[in-house]
Amino acid sequence: MVSIRPRENLLHLFNEQLRHFSTDTILFHQAVADRLGLNSTDHKCLDMILENHPMTAGKLSELTGLTTGTITGVIDRLEKAGYVCREKDAEDRRRVIIRANQEKAERDIMKHLSSLGEAVQALFDRYDDEQIEFLIDFIKRNREILSVETMKLKQE
Repeated sequence: MVSIRPRENLLHLFNEQLRHFSTDTILFHQAVADRLGLNSTDHKCLDMILENHPMTAGKLSELTGLTTGTITGVIDRLEKAGYVCREKDAEDRRRVIIRANQEKAERDIMKHLSSLGEAVQALFDRYDDEQIEFLIDFIKRNREILSVETMKLKQE
């Protein structure tokens, strides 16, 4: 497909769409968090716990960049909501392990994500495998850039 727009214009339009996509993603996850009775930070921390559990509070702090005090509050709220539980580490009683209630989380969260999943699947049906591989590569490289830029901001 040959573009009739100058590259500068294309990049501007793309960056504008990417910025809107980022905002829309945040707003969507805030709406899911609202439905779960959580704030958006707790909701995304739960997502990280589900992907990495069991884990320590210190590991969650490291992954998120949030202070250990903030993470304690997050875990308290998630535990109260029934999404996680704390357990003493059998090998080191000073350490606390965070375990996700996978069944509850999936049951509660998936009902809010299923419609989105179906819509995204329909969108993917419009692309061939090579285009999807390109999208995966683009997102992966963007995540790497975001990670580096996040670290720069935290070090300043």
